[in-house]
Amino acid sequence: MSLPVPTSLSPSKVSSFKDCALSFRFSAIDRLPEPPSPLAAKGTLVHRALELLMWDEPPGRRSIDAALTKLTRARDDVLGDPEYEGLDLGQTEEEFLADAAQLIRNYFELEDPDTVQVIGTELRLSVELGSLTLRGIIDRLELDDNGELVVTDYKTGRAPGAAYEQARLGGVHFYAFLCEQLLGRRPARVQLLHLREPLAISTVPDEQSIKGLRQRATAIWSAIELACERDDFRPRPGRHCDFCSFHEYCPVFGGDPARAAEASSRSLAPSA
Repeated sequence: MSLPVPTSLSPSKVSSFKDCALSFRFSAIDRLPEPPSPLAAKGTLVHRALELLMWDEPPGRRSIDAALTKLTRARDDVLGDPEYEGLDLGQTEEEFLADAAQLIRNYFELEDPDTVQVIGTELRLSVELGSLTLRGIIDRLELDDNGELVVTDYKTGRAPGAAYEQARLGGVHFYAFLCEQLLGRRPARVQLLHLREPLAISTVPDEQSIKGLRQRATAIWSAIELACERDDFRPRPGRHCDFCSFHEYCPVFGGDPARAAEASSRSLAPSA
């Protein structure tokens, strides 16, 4: 029996399908709920603090102390959200916030925020590409000294090894494509700011990289459509399994994928 085709693709969904087609199915098609993780909560917290710094403070006042003050405010915005209620942080809240504060300090080793001409944060963009809708959220869009667009993506996890660097940059090329399609301008630069190390990775999108992104997205979409038609989503064990929420449905861990559809029906059913 064929499965419904998802309505859109994002960089995270592209990565999910490439890592493990079965996990993609559980998330994008069966829409199984995924419990929030401490890593996701910390990433959201740091992103929010840096967003507040850029908008609340003008250039010249974007200091480390100001950023840490924004982190305190972001703590209430993020950890006070019902989504994270009862979340096991894996450490005391004091330790959790201290680590987030270190990530904020590390950010200042990568750039001087007073020089950033921000024009947008957390921008939700979508583009139609044939039967496919590409969606993405840009952490930060800014102008450089020449008035050209720059896309910045913050990363709060460990930076990838050299073998995975280009795969990570594929996500920001994705954002460059969205900007070009919607704004009519290709960004002059896209960059990943890894706050853990800290480490900055940047690249210049060109005609070849944008064309390659379009071709890869179309090919992956075709593969997803075929997998839906055949109901053929196979697991691919790897390091990503350590962070997967679907072990109870995965045959690699003794689970039954058929139970995922049942769980999906229960989660989507209206409450009495």
